[in-house]
Amino acid sequence: MTPSATVGSDRLTERMTALISEIRAIVDRGLPPELTAYLVGERLAPHLHADADGPGALLAPVHREGDPQRYRQHVLHAEEDGSFSVVALVWLPGQQTPIHDHVSWCVAGVHQGQESETRYRLVSDGPTARLVETEHVAGPAGTVAAFAPPGDIHLVRNSCSSTAISIHVYGADVSRLGTSIRRVYRLPADGQQ
Repeated sequence: MTPSATVGSDRLTERMTALISEIRAIVDRGLPPELTAYLVGERLAPHLHADADGPGALLAPVHREGDPQRYRQHVLHAEEDGSFSVVALVWLPGQQTPIHDHVSWCVAGVHQGQESETRYRLVSDGPTARLVETEHVAGPAGTVAAFAPPGDIHLVRNSCSSTAISIHVYGADVSRLGTSIRRVYRLPADGQQ
């Protein structure tokens, strides 16, 4: 399932604009992907779960809107040189991604609600391959995960009965690519047929 998408950095809050500046300072250092993701995650965490509608809000109301058909991707910012993007993902109850990996390093922070993540490892069986579940992670508001390929195969879903919103930072220009997903896996997964 592909997310529905909007692009619009013209309505960013002051708090989001400040966060983008913090991210830019880290990315401009040219550090390895894993370290960049970790440091961006440290900067993102204090901004999560900020007052939804007050003067310190992280997201404008338009960036909190979901889509009844699929999770919605609001591209908040794409750096001109393509070095990073900031995206708000809005998930209505039960919405989820396919099992996938990413084109670049990624940081995901739960801003509202709760998300569940199932992580996988790809195991080769000679000419074939299968996915092995390695971990289930429940992510309440305030949770941050940072990772870099390879080894970033997962499925994410809204595991609560209300809207969930997460802020994602990718080391790529998602506005140009359309998505951060590199590959969708349709291989058998242990425990699934």
